[in-house]
Amino acid sequence: MAVVRERPYTNNNFLVDLGDGVTEGPEQGFLEVILPEASVDVVEYRSGNEKESGRRKITALAKYTNVTLKRGVIGALNLYNWWNEVRNGNQNTARTVTVQVLNEDRSQVVMAFKLLRARPIKYTAGPLNAASSDILIECIELAIEGLEVE
Repeated sequence: MAVVRERPYTNNNFLVDLGDGVTEGPEQGFLEVILPEASVDVVEYRSGNEKESGRRKITALAKYTNVTLKRGVIGALNLYNWWNEVRNGNQNTARTVTVQVLNEDRSQVVMAFKLLRARPIKYTAGPLNAASSDILIECIELAIEGLEVE
């Protein structure tokens, strides 16, 4: 799926699928997506009978930071309800969330980030401020168990 070109893509055209196959409509419109950092642990090892004094580096477990999705409060409860399922102990709330990057005229998906076994671990909204004219923002933070980039 990844479309290679010489000029980098902009970061302001994207679609979010929260695991239900829907990418259109106000509930799917996000202001910002903070994608995860992915890393692999390295374990150092050396046998006592090795001729070299240095340690070997052995790759171990992969780790992923959390993902943050932000959108203006629109009265939809889908993010809160998903988080609430986790809070109430539902262990079957994990979803594959997909973030698709679009080209500038929004005619083509040029890259996709699949966030595997994502589940919400934090929900925030606010702040409220009577002296401000800012947009009220809600955020959901997702813990993920895997990442695929296509």
